[in-house]
Amino acid sequence: MSHVWLVTGAAGMLGRDILARLADESVTAVAANRVALDIADPASVRTAFEFHRPAVVVNCAAWTAVDDAESQEEAALRVNGTGPEILAAACREHGAVLLHVSTDYVFAGDAEKPYPEDAAAGPRSAYGRTKLAGERAVSDTLPDTGYVVRTAWLYGAGGPNFVRTMIKLEGVEDILDVVDDQRGQPTWTADLADRLVRLGQAALAGTAPAGIYHGTSGGETSWFGFTQEIFRLLGADPARVRPTTSDAFVRPAPRPAFSVLGHDRWAAAGMAPIRDWRAALEEAFPDLLAAERRSAQQ
Repeated sequence: MSHVWLVTGAAGMLGRDILARLADESVTAVAANRVALDIADPASVRTAFEFHRPAVVVNCAAWTAVDDAESQEEAALRVNGTGPEILAAACREHGAVLLHVSTDYVFAGDAEKPYPEDAAAGPRSAYGRTKLAGERAVSDTLPDTGYVVRTAWLYGAGGPNFVRTMIKLEGVEDILDVVDDQRGQPTWTADLADRLVRLGQAALAGTAPAGIYHGTSGGETSWFGFTQEIFRLLGADPARVRPTTSDAFVRPAPRPAFSVLGHDRWAAAGMAPIRDWRAALEEAFPDLLAAERRSAQQ
């Protein structure tokens, strides 16, 4: 039996990699961007479900403008909270599995060791509050078929991100000052896409328990350490990257100082967690470099 997968936010960096991964598996996938499907509109969601009859929904649609959410929390909540609630209700009605992508921002970011999947939430930003609302809606509505996958520090070839920005800046700046007091796990969207597809397959097979999973790379670093590794891969001198503090880059929304997530839950699904961030970055780098060079020529 061929199962249909519906991918929301399909035009984004992660959505594109999920579609590519599903194509590798010869899975029938419906790519829904924000024009085709407004996840916060019950009528739009109802039409999509009645027409496509998905067995799995991967929700990559989100309000990701972290700073803008501070002044537009109601608008952010519509996408990040109400949207997942409506999707979850539709999945319950149609017997579909929901994979919902969430974020490290649901935590306070003041821990000293990796956050386990069952750690208490404590968002410090409007973005984090709205994403937590979405998580809870999915978990409450779909206790047996809802999967929340938190991720962080994403990069990929299919969109703007920190790695591509640093590649561009290396070519125009002699010295870069980069924050060294925020720690996290740089995560390649292709690695996360692989885990999401495998998790969805395991959910359909009944071999992966529902609940919260952490979809970030192994290891940890700071933005400063991350940038030094990017420079190394470029063949540039890492000493051109200087450490600074978050106080040098004041923004409307506070950034978590510690975004390192634990990965113990993958064992329950019979899967290994995502590999170390350095190995992933090295494999991803040629495509990232090529994508940034193409962008610079346009």
